[in-house]
Amino acid sequence: MTETVYHIPALLEECIEGLDIKPDGIYVDVTFGGGGHSRAIVDRLGPNGHLYSFDQDLDAYANRIDDPRFTFVHSNFAYLCNFLRFYGVEKVDGIIADLGVSFHHFDEGERGFSFRADGRLDMRMNRDARRDAAWIVQNYTEEQLADVLYLYGELRQARRMAHAIVAARNVNPIITTAQLVGVVKPFIAAKAEKKELAQVFQALRIEVNDEISTLKKLLQSTLKVLKPGGRLVVLTYHSLEDRLVKNFIKSGNMEGKVEKDFFGRVNAPLCAVNNKVIVASDEEVERNPRARSAKLRIAELA
Repeated sequence: MTETVYHIPALLEECIEGLDIKPDGIYVDVTFGGGGHSRAIVDRLGPNGHLYSFDQDLDAYANRIDDPRFTFVHSNFAYLCNFLRFYGVEKVDGIIADLGVSFHHFDEGERGFSFRADGRLDMRMNRDARRDAAWIVQNYTEEQLADVLYLYGELRQARRMAHAIVAARNVNPIITTAQLVGVVKPFIAAKAEKKELAQVFQALRIEVNDEISTLKKLLQSTLKVLKPGGRLVVLTYHSLEDRLVKNFIKSGNMEGKVEKDFFGRVNAPLCAVNNKVIVASDEEVERNPRARSAKLRIAELA
């Protein structure tokens, strides 16, 4: 039986180079997943360096690294400050966040992350969370569903899809991925089927896991825990995330509103290391097609 790959990290070398790792530094990987980035970081640490890796999904715990320089933290990265305080860490030298969904989640049909396999509409990164995607599909109002599909999926047919979902659930509950696909498919052009179905599932996943709010909390937390000169490395996979990260690096806030002092100098806590976003090479995309949408931004605390 062939062993499945938990995840292949995109832009691995570029991320590690962006962290500018010091052998005795303290680093945080807030999205452990398959442990690809974490292993590369630990490999570059000396005996006094340390890495703390966060993941709210206990499936990732099986990938933990057996090394005294490594600590696995079973938590959502929104609680970064709390857990670093718990471990007695005041400041760190670098933070990396790979905001993509692991192959494992897409490939495990029972997790409900993908339209390619039939399973319950779950999509919870934290399986202890109260609401899954089926609950949202069954209980949100038509207006709420339309907003989720439009804001997080950027779907032009969001309102028609939401109307169809409410009409369908009044006849039979929509609790599986196949049922949802059957309801929204009439509003998707055949040539855009895979892309727009992925957007539908992306929208629900973001809502289930409160991903935008959580990302905002993480970005704000980085200013509290990074040392001066510390690096922030973030990989995003859709425009909503990338816009937030770009704005935050530029201005220190989510709106991208740049503040200036009396002399007209920009007052921003971070400085972009790469002014132009880094994307995967054609060769990497050929090896790992899911890296196609990855965008890497690197910043340093002033």
